[in-house]
Amino acid sequence: MESTPLFTVGQEIATFLVSCGIVSKAWEESRLASNSEGFSLNEYEGVAYVAFPSFHEIEGFTVYESKYGEGNIQNDKKVFFGCLEGNDGQPALVHQGALKLFLHIMENTDFQAKLQIYMDSKQRKHKPIIFVGHSLGGAVATLVTLWVLGKRLMQSSPFCITFGSPLVGDVRLVEAVGRENWANNFCHVVSKHDIVPRMLLAPFESIAEPLIAILPYWQGLIADDSKGEPDYFIQDACRTLLNNVLQYTHTVANYELDSLRKLDGVIKRSPYRPFGTYMFCSSEGAACFDNSEIVLKMLHLTMQSHEKSSNEIVQDCFSEHIAYGSVLKHVIEKSIGGKRTANPGSESSYERGISLQLDGIGVGAQNDHARISLQKARNIENKHNTNITKLAIELSEAQRSMAELEWYKERCEKENGITYYDSFKKLDRKDIDANLRRVKLALFWDEIIEMWNRHELPSDFQSKKKWIYAGNTYSRLVEPLDIANYYCVSKGNRNSNYLLDGRSTRHKVLQKWMEEKENTLSSTGQKPRSKFASLTQDSCFWAHVEEAWKDLEDLKQGQHQKLERLEMFEGYMTRMINDRKISSDVFLEESSFMMWWVEWKEHNKNQSPEWSSPLYKIMEIEGWKG
Repeated sequence: MESTPLFTVGQEIATFLVSCGIVSKAWEESRLASNSEGFSLNEYEGVAYVAFPSFHEIEGFTVYESKYGEGNIQNDKKVFFGCLEGNDGQPALVHQGALKLFLHIMENTDFQAKLQIYMDSKQRKHKPIIFVGHSLGGAVATLVTLWVLGKRLMQSSPFCITFGSPLVGDVRLVEAVGRENWANNFCHVVSKHDIVPRMLLAPFESIAEPLIAILPYWQGLIADDSKGEPDYFIQDACRTLLNNVLQYTHTVANYELDSLRKLDGVIKRSPYRPFGTYMFCSSEGAACFDNSEIVLKMLHLTMQSHEKSSNEIVQDCFSEHIAYGSVLKHVIEKSIGGKRTANPGSESSYERGISLQLDGIGVGAQNDHARISLQKARNIENKHNTNITKLAIELSEAQRSMAELEWYKERCEKENGITYYDSFKKLDRKDIDANLRRVKLALFWDEIIEMWNRHELPSDFQSKKKWIYAGNTYSRLVEPLDIANYYCVSKGNRNSNYLLDGRSTRHKVLQKWMEEKENTLSSTGQKPRSKFASLTQDSCFWAHVEEAWKDLEDLKQGQHQKLERLEMFEGYMTRMINDRKISSDVFLEESSFMMWWVEWKEHNKNQSPEWSSPLYKIMEIEGWKG
């Protein structure tokens, strides 16, 4: 039985988008916004369209501070949510000209006030909002959509449709969008020869002069359809822009997908990367792609033509940028005419899917570069799926080890009256099996982290609930044993500190993934816990206890500067109890914490019989029981 023809899906999505009327309406609103100072807001059939002008504040788009015009998305204005960072924890880079246009809308118009009224009004139902924009307005619409998504301002997610928009951000922004599951909120419509979506792949200094010449002319055409043909000066500027862009996009088309990251270490490529769904349009129809590297390649390959002269291509690059109405009309006509069937007798459904995609975007089914790129994308996706299946099977085995460790924890509490943390520190014969399972689970999660770092898992893997919660449960159950092992091995070394020197990368990464997911869900609010946790929520809790023990001993030896640290630990413990984020085993009489508490209380009472604290009051009434 043949596999599902993966790449026919992209053509079906494109057919749906153009046939349902939303994209055509978005283009209409984009054109109408060309006369606005900052934005326009109109409702149509229950949908609000917020459109941004194509060429307003043109001078604001030109930047020369860096080679490609890139800069930190988190400037001194701090308007974007902190989640817009890469997997390395560094903030995303965006084109500073696009950012300036966005900030101009935010600071010099009533956009925020109108959006807030629209969202908060009790007189109207919450309606879906689509942010739209053409050319530079598309870049603004993209940033506005990211801002709204990051702020969690809406009950339903906004949608963004752009036409001929330049690229906006770097690979870190792509990673952030994937991690937040926002990619499906963006649809970028690109005509086959439109130069603007490709232009930021070239250094900005190489495109600035011709761009400054062409943008006002485009602006005039958008405002007045009757304007005549471009003069020689404009045509020459367009030819220069095209040649300079193709010179730099050529490297993208001539390297395989797995070589592009290595290339970045040799030469400084443009940092910009596409995200979301890209709908490529041509005289043959349309098709959609959502793989960032595939889109990057198609941005170059779709501009190649063996059927037209260079002058004709220059003219297309100029004219198609402002002709999306005609482009969409042609695509609709093609979709009504139905899909062709390419060599049904000689191609598999998979091969036919690729052929239909390539024909639809005007590249041609015989284009080897494009076909190989799509095949490699399919192979990578298959490899990712195979790896996920393998890990899912291994996770089932890992969960058995987790269940056995939970039984070990319960046995330590019920039979021995001590925490499994304190029992494991002794590492008696009865703890050997637990240690073997601890090591086995560490190998499993280390493998996952290594596969993630080698890009052998889907880009949104770290945002999947199944793996986030499995990893979080693992850390909460097993990291206390890692801490116990660390302090057992380093016994006698007072300089040892698990939090500074001993914590493994896997626990740090799993914690980061969990925190990112919690940030994503923060807008929905979390109900306070009604009972204490079965596993202490802070997997590093016992490391804090160990450091508190050392600080208390130092305080008794006259190191009074440790008092502040001990009081901070007390505050931390108070919050943990009040928030019910701690498990009841911590309060067993022989636990390390309870023994520390007895000595800490005795020390303070010796210093001042009237001593009290919030934690003291909780402990005196055994507040953890209620």
